[in-house]
Amino acid sequence: MARMKVWPGQPYPLGATWDGAGVNFALFSENATRVELCLFDSADAGRETARIALREQTDQVWHAYLPEARPGQLYGYRVHGPYEPRAGHRFNPHKLLIDPYGKAIASTVNWSDEVFGYRIGDEGEDLSFDERDSAPFVPKCVVVDPAFSWGGDEHPRTPWHKTLIYEMHVKGFTRLHPDVPEGQRGTYAGMTHPSVIEYLLSLGVTAVELLPVHQFVSGKHLQEKGLTNYWGYNSIAFLAPDVRYSSGGAMGQQVTEFKTMVKTLHREGIEVILDVVYNHTGEGNQMGPTLAFRGIDNAAYYRLVAEDPRYYMDYTGTGNTLNMTHPRTLQLIMDSLRYWVLEMHVDGFRFDLASALARELHEVDRLGAFFDIIHQDPVLSQVKLIAEPWDLGEGGYQVGNFPVLWAEWNGIYRDVVRGFWRGDKGLIDNLAYRLTGSSDLYERSGRRPYASINFVTAHDGFTLRDLVSYNEKHNEANGEENRDGTDDNLSFNYGAEGETDDPQIQAVRARQQRNFMATLLLSQGVPMLQAGDETGRTQHGNNNAYCQDNEISWLDWNLDATKWKLLEFTRNVIRIFHDHPVLRRRKFFQGRQIRGSEVKDLSWFRADGEEMRDEDWHNRSLRSLGIRFAGDAIDEVDERGRRITDDTLLLILNAHDKQVSFVLPAHRAEVRWELMLDTREPTGQPRNRRQVKGGQAYRLESRSLALFCLQRDEGAEEKD
Repeated sequence: MARMKVWPGQPYPLGATWDGAGVNFALFSENATRVELCLFDSADAGRETARIALREQTDQVWHAYLPEARPGQLYGYRVHGPYEPRAGHRFNPHKLLIDPYGKAIASTVNWSDEVFGYRIGDEGEDLSFDERDSAPFVPKCVVVDPAFSWGGDEHPRTPWHKTLIYEMHVKGFTRLHPDVPEGQRGTYAGMTHPSVIEYLLSLGVTAVELLPVHQFVSGKHLQEKGLTNYWGYNSIAFLAPDVRYSSGGAMGQQVTEFKTMVKTLHREGIEVILDVVYNHTGEGNQMGPTLAFRGIDNAAYYRLVAEDPRYYMDYTGTGNTLNMTHPRTLQLIMDSLRYWVLEMHVDGFRFDLASALARELHEVDRLGAFFDIIHQDPVLSQVKLIAEPWDLGEGGYQVGNFPVLWAEWNGIYRDVVRGFWRGDKGLIDNLAYRLTGSSDLYERSGRRPYASINFVTAHDGFTLRDLVSYNEKHNEANGEENRDGTDDNLSFNYGAEGETDDPQIQAVRARQQRNFMATLLLSQGVPMLQAGDETGRTQHGNNNAYCQDNEISWLDWNLDATKWKLLEFTRNVIRIFHDHPVLRRRKFFQGRQIRGSEVKDLSWFRADGEEMRDEDWHNRSLRSLGIRFAGDAIDEVDERGRRITDDTLLLILNAHDKQVSFVLPAHRAEVRWELMLDTREPTGQPRNRRQVKGGQAYRLESRSLALFCLQRDEGAEEKD
């Protein structure tokens, strides 16, 4: 093996750090007895060209400095220590290990029995010890040069109340895009293509939320079925953009390509939010492979069962849970978050199964160490923070319980809106809260309407088109005999399961898609749209397409007339969202007159035009509702201190299967309402600028909604 100069180096920063003259290597391990740095000359090399013992140890960090090392150097670690699974230790120096702080990974796992720390098939399996070398099968880390020409890049810093999130998959979004060059489809570079940028701008979204881009593991069991971990919720390196989405190369080029994507999106005013998975890793339970954390310090990085540390606490359904009670694990996550903000310029994070991060012991602690540290951090406290407020453990469903600074995926919003448009009874009072920002969940703790991330569909579940086309999931392609995924019992198919040629059923389904889209975009809070829902994307009934890296998951850019109309409808409603600040208030409605206005800031109406009474909210058969948002009673000021005013809007909804004659309210004489939107129309736009007098009835189609604007006698004040 080659000999290299080795200097003591420094314990900080952790990872491999190029300083312009050489590279400092630093690895934390509390319980190791010896650490070796292994250098390789190619990504597929089976043996290292050098093995260097890290003789310096400072505060449980092993470190060395190589003055001859350069960016592009491939490396990994071998860590010695006790192999005592019953005591929680699984050190095995025969296994090459990925640096938890690696900033680029040159390849993916090549599945073989050698990557497991124990001998598969032996009695007591994970208690046995495997002495075969895993280096030929484990991906190598790459030393990265962080230099990049950011120019005048700035975070768009879109205010929460003006934010519209677009959830998407880097690969799936452009893999079939006809304008993107073949070599860039499905990559970070593909996201920068002018046609892609133009599409996002024409749609009107302000932020893209990317499904996980941290380097992840695709499980052996999936490979054996001919499948893969498409979604990426199985991270193994929290600072490395996944190499699978790089068009330019695997030797650090993926870092530059990711930065270029962020810079390009920022230039157009679009924020980048990352879906991050810090609750578990891709190493699974005690029967999983030894790829990184398990072999570096299993007892420090993972939550182990106290009575029997051979086994892992599993709040995530993936086999393990990261040990957030250990300061070095917490440091890793915080360092990762800061790296993505400071070095990669991202604008925020959506935390997968965030309740798992808050578990100090077994219970979810809403003021756990993780949240305290983020709130005090001068960098992370200034970016967008979104929680998926549940995990699989007891007490893990925590919608509404996260602290100030955090927004949440509002699963209650999703369920109530779905139930209302399905025709469920007894939801009117609950729906009223969801349409107005869910004050029952967030106001008491001092949070604002934008704490609620409203969504009807997301990556995990049916697409919008499938939501109204299937009663049952069809996940046969996942190889689990359709046992995986959630049984939603939707009853939305209107007489035919799946695709149908019946024009009447097609029309009802198309209108329901428009109802969901309009409800989402006209509700208070932050709307999140799943990519492809605006064009009627289907997964053919698969509501758990996590393993489908193919046409089931990829966006189809060949749009027929029906899909074009839905796209135009979505664009129209998004324009209304952006044009009317009364739809995106920063404060909750109070239901009272403000600043001498002639109407309350918020009023509710029955179909007869009368205001809702207390007993009406308990009428289980009521499935129609009207809401008046008073634009001149917003009682807010803009960034320059000017009072915000807007048009007064009236939203009427009818989830009955029969038409309703809805009397439009008249708070004064000669009130006139102009129709802005009606979901009975394919693009939502009325065929003429129809006006209806207050006190007159408007025929609202079954399963439809309409939006009206109050006609002003005089010019309106300036909007925000």
